[in-house]
Amino acid sequence: MARLDTLQSRLQQYVDCEAAILGGAQEYNIGSRRLRRGDLAEIASTIKYLEKEIAAEESRVAGGGRNRVIGVIPRDL
Repeated sequence: MARLDTLQSRLQQYVDCEAAILGGAQEYNIGSRRLRRGDLAEIASTIKYLEKEIAAEESRVAGGGRNRVIGVIPRDL
């Protein structure tokens, strides 16, 4: 459960960062210094990655992962 919580927390941070950049906070000046925040394309790709990781982790926790093994006994009738 801790990994899922961590992934969800990171996703929320990236979504907040994306919203800040879209709101015009990508570049700003403090005195004579010009500061720039993260790259929007990189943030968007990280959000997609985290969403996939969260889905995989939720599936794993629920026991329905795609690598689930079910015992099958072949029979020749």
